[in-house]
Amino acid sequence: MFEELIFEWDPKKEWENIRDHGVNFTDASDVFRDFIRVERYDDDSIDDEDRWQTMGFVDNVLFVVYTERGDLIRIISACVAEPFERRIYHGDGEIQGWQRVNP
Repeated sequence: MFEELIFEWDPKKEWENIRDHGVNFTDASDVFRDFIRVERYDDDSIDDEDRWQTMGFVDNVLFVVYTERGDLIRIISACVAEPFERRIYHGDGEIQGWQRVNP
């Protein structure tokens, strides 16, 4: 059973993300239901906000950047994973700091 996760995002940012990457944030939030998703700290985090990168399967492997704000998960961006990222997700690529959320 999945714990109840609460998501938020900027609607304008979601519209820009759909335009630029073809992925809406509702689909992006479904990545967190993938039991074998992978995750790592985003080295491009800004000073006042820790960001994370995660990849999970939702009709395709999606690459999602997010941050945590209290009990909320704020989606920042999402796109279909690149071929080298899909290899990492499937366990066929170099890990580079990625870890399975549920090993």
